[in-house]
Formats: sequence, structure tokens, C-alpha cells
Amino acid sequence: MRIGILGGTFDPPHIGHLSLVEAAVQELELDEVIVLPANKNPFKKGRPGATPQQRMEMVSLLAKKNPKIVVSDMEITRGGLSYTVDTLGELQMVYPGEYWFIMGADALKGFGEWKNPQRILRQCRLAVAARPPIVHEEVLLGLEDYVKARVDIVEMPLIDASSSDIRVKVQRGMPIGNLTTPEIVDYIKKNKLYK
Repeated sequence: MRIGILGGTFDPPHIGHLSLVEAAVQELELDEVIVLPANKNPFKKGRPGATPQQRMEMVSLLAKKNPKIVVSDMEITRGGLSYTVDTLGELQMVYPGEYWFIMGADALKGFGEWKNPQRILRQCRLAVAARPPIVHEEVLLGLEDYVKARVDIVEMPLIDASSSDIRVKVQRGMPIGNLTTPEIVDYIKKNKLYK
């Protein structure tokens, strides 16, 4: 099995996440992508938003848009801070396969600060999204050779959507229908999130 993993806070999930999954599935011929909402992201401390359970429910709504998406609550169930290296270790034990950790080029720049990056790269390859105007060569600039050797570039269209933009727009009473799915828009309204 060729398996992608997309981790993150997903507060809330948006069309950029969906586009990233679709590009990775197509370019890397993945059999499925496991989407893993973090319980607590070690790089995003003290930011109010949706609860882990609400983020999980929104990711499940997003998953209905692509049959190759599987949603896992393993990081939320484990509790505490969510570290990719721990999650990969657990997944490899219970669900062996060939893994790619899917991320944006911006996240790759800070990859050396992650917990045990060398061990992560022994457990998986990195599927890194190159969105215009970033070109393939720019993604790899400044990376150590051991990281470069484990990177597969995923070309994808530029989609101007971010979770932080959605939260700001909701606070200001602005429409967000062009940034996420109708089901997630309804969920945010129904649960009065980000007000």
C-alpha cells in the first residue's frame, strides 16, 4: 500500500487541504491518504479555536469529498502534544505500508526543528507541495542532503486559502464559502465557531 499522511491542526480544514490531497494522490499514485488532526500542535500554542473533537468532525466532513481520504483520531485519542515521529512509529506497527508525509513547502523549511527529523525520514518520504510562484528547485534550497534525498515534489495549483484567514473572516462576519466546503461552512455557523 502507498499511503499518504496529512497532519495538521485543521482549524478549520479548507479547500487547500483537499487540493493538496488530490494532487498527492494523483502524482504519487497513493492508495489512500490518512488525515490526522493533531491534538495539540507543538508549534501553535495558546491559540483559541475549535476543540479537538470539532476539528475531527470538520475533517470527517472534508473527507466525504474524496473516497481516498481516511480520517484518524489517533493523535487526539493519544492526547498531549502531537509529534509526527510518534504517530509514524505507531502507524508503521499497526498498518505497514510505504508512507509519504504530505506538507507544504513552507513547513519543509522548518523541518529540522521537528522532533527527531532523521527518524521521521527513516519511516517515510516527504511529499512537498510546490505552489506557484515556488518552483521545484526553490523547494530544495538550503536543505541538508539527507532531507533532499527523501523529498518528492508535488505540483499543485495556487489556492489562496488558509485556516487563519477563515477564522478572521468569520470573526468579521465575512463570507467563507470560497475557502472551504459548504458542509464545513454550515458546521462553523451551527457551532458558532471563531466568533
